[in-house]
Amino acid sequence: TCTEMATVPLGFNIDIPRWDQSTFMGRLKHFFNITDPRTVLVPEKELDQAKATVESCRAGLVPPGSSQEQLLYAKKLYDSAFHPDSGEKMNLIGRMSFQVPGGMALTGCMLQFYRTVPAVVFWQWVNQSFNAIVNYTNRNAASTISLRQLGVAYVTATGTALATAVGLNLYTKRAPPLLARWVPFAAVAAANCVNIPLMRQQEIINGITVTDRDNNELGQSRRAAVKGIAQVVVSRITMAAPGMIILPIIMERLEKIPFMQRIRVLHAPLQVLLCGAFLLFMVPAACALFPQRCSLAVADLEQELHDSITAKHGDKVLYVYFNKGL
Repeated sequence: TCTEMATVPLGFNIDIPRWDQSTFMGRLKHFFNITDPRTVLVPEKELDQAKATVESCRAGLVPPGSSQEQLLYAKKLYDSAFHPDSGEKMNLIGRMSFQVPGGMALTGCMLQFYRTVPAVVFWQWVNQSFNAIVNYTNRNAASTISLRQLGVAYVTATGTALATAVGLNLYTKRAPPLLARWVPFAAVAAANCVNIPLMRQQEIINGITVTDRDNNELGQSRRAAVKGIAQVVVSRITMAAPGMIILPIIMERLEKIPFMQRIRVLHAPLQVLLCGAFLLFMVPAACALFPQRCSLAVADLEQELHDSITAKHGDKVLYVYFNKGL
């Protein structure tokens, strides 16, 4: 009840990020905070409590004795587990905080088991299944997608990854060994270019909600959706690139050392751990490449929406804003 609650500290707004989101370093600190893989281990009950704290804080009330650090930690848990548009709890596998443990296992296995076609097919299929869940979970939640569209997106992306991986795998049989090790990255990059736009096709078809600086809705824009999705594709490929390009070079050198040749059974666990080290930094860095709250000049919108905004607001609104997803 209100009598058991205290008022929010003066000047504190729980929805304002702790770090400046207009700079890369500010966004990097923000995403290091909310993609922290340790939050995956937080019990569901504690996540629900964090959501209740955030919502009561938005209403101007907090549990008595709450420090600012406790409120910020509740917001960290909320951001890591709940969708920024809908406020609904995201499935565990689809959360960005699960990218390090999930991604390190899958990437490590794709890089280790690249020599035979059956192994390539299996690990690319598992990876695309994982990606489909992540892409669906982190879409702009205002746009619905049917089961049929989900199925088409999943099958097409998986087919693209398998065609790229198997095709290049066969093509590189006579090529230097290092080229064969880079095949998984080529497959992942190609699949991302297909998987994300297809999984979020409703946003491109119907547009997404754009707002002014004060979050007042201005209309639906397809161009905003295209810009947001393009940025997400670049981020995802960047997220995978260092581990999948640099790690094969490292393993190529290590596997020539006599000691490493004696402990072949440890090569796969080693690749998984090294992938984890890369992803620990690259997940927040890739998410931080572009602002989460994306902007687009009114002049670059569809003519009809541009005219509508100009008629209502004149030159007071020069940019529109929207959640690009992750």
